[in-house]
Amino acid sequence: MTHPVDTIPSKGQLIAGGVQHVAAMYAGVVAPPLIIGAAVGLSPGELSLLISASLFTAGLATLLQTLGFWRFGARLPLVNGVTFATVAPVLAIVKQHGGENALGVVYGATLIGGAVMVLAAPFFSRLTRFFPPLVTGTVITLIGVSLLPVAVRWIANQQDAASPSGLLLAGVTLLAVLAFTRFLPGFFSRIALLLGLVVGTLLAWPLGEVNTATLREAPAFGIGSPFHFGVPAFDIAAVVSMAIVMIVIMVESTADMLALGEIVDRPSTPRTIADGLRADGFATAVSTIFGGFAATAFAQNVGLVALTRMYSRYVVAAGGVVLVLLGVFPIAGGIVALVPQPVLGGAGLVLFGSVAVSGIRTLSKASFDRPAHIAVVAAALGIGLIPIAAPGFYEHFPSAVRTVLDSGISAGCVAAVLLNLVFGERTREPALDRSL
Repeated sequence: MTHPVDTIPSKGQLIAGGVQHVAAMYAGVVAPPLIIGAAVGLSPGELSLLISASLFTAGLATLLQTLGFWRFGARLPLVNGVTFATVAPVLAIVKQHGGENALGVVYGATLIGGAVMVLAAPFFSRLTRFFPPLVTGTVITLIGVSLLPVAVRWIANQQDAASPSGLLLAGVTLLAVLAFTRFLPGFFSRIALLLGLVVGTLLAWPLGEVNTATLREAPAFGIGSPFHFGVPAFDIAAVVSMAIVMIVIMVESTADMLALGEIVDRPSTPRTIADGLRADGFATAVSTIFGGFAATAFAQNVGLVALTRMYSRYVVAAGGVVLVLLGVFPIAGGIVALVPQPVLGGAGLVLFGSVAVSGIRTLSKASFDRPAHIAVVAAALGIGLIPIAAPGFYEHFPSAVRTVLDSGISAGCVAAVLLNLVFGERTREPALDRSL
């Protein structure tokens, strides 16, 4: 029998499922170029091209990850896009080199970082023996919990406190997603998130919460020429800082692939992870040609796969096609951008919570007969929650150390692996697989 991951649904399901994945991750993929473009001082027109480039390269990366080519691509329903992990080092590079010329240095460091990831993939993938259910479940749970504050900020529209209208939109969207999941039959219950976003946006329109300026100002067609924002230039300090970030990206991507493998009942093997990391690295290097940034798996879409139970990688590949079209036709991206952030936040509560539930389900496979196992999970969760509860907690640490510690997922993952080695489950080291 064909595994659900490899099944090809009907055209209607492909389109609806693909659009749903894009809607879930659109805000996340456009936020980094918005922040970076503002720091560089790009004009509105140039900023629009930078966002289009990020969408376009995210689509290419998603297609490579889902469909695969030779030894590139995990062939799992993984959505790839610009990672927030690179924003801090990129801003540091921009500050040091100043102005638009800094983007050339950024792309040079990103190009080298992507190449390093491709070369390191087979070696890094062998670390999966350090990820038994005790560790994997902890990391997956942390992924979900660390994403929940993002949904809360969306509900508050990036303000300190949510407005009454924002709470109303988030609440209605949340109830709509739950109701559609519970009461709609078959396929329609699987696109409950997309339907909930539509309901929330329609409610927001008469309340004046839908901003149509982006749609009005977006050009019908537009994509920058190769190296439009600068030819890659190479600076040792920038390359080193980006290489450190690539380690963080590999940790997070590995955690996402392990999580997704558990969700779709196709456990990620070292070869799967090696192929997935190669795709991340190759897509990251190629993105510098078009003006994109480092690409990695999007954890929120892992939650969407868990929520909808649409396991087909071809559904996510359809989302990759949508991302490419959004990059080539910015006006299409303007339509997706109509969804207000409080509406996204209401759906995000269920979406990101689903990841945490998947982690708890994985933890149920671990043995908690020994109190030490409970202590390992408790300590790793606590360490992972520190940067979420207190974002400035590691402010006085060196920047290289902060790159890891400021990410709750990375910090918790490292803590879970190290604590498990000392106090937790023992796993047999597999024979060396030279096919990696």
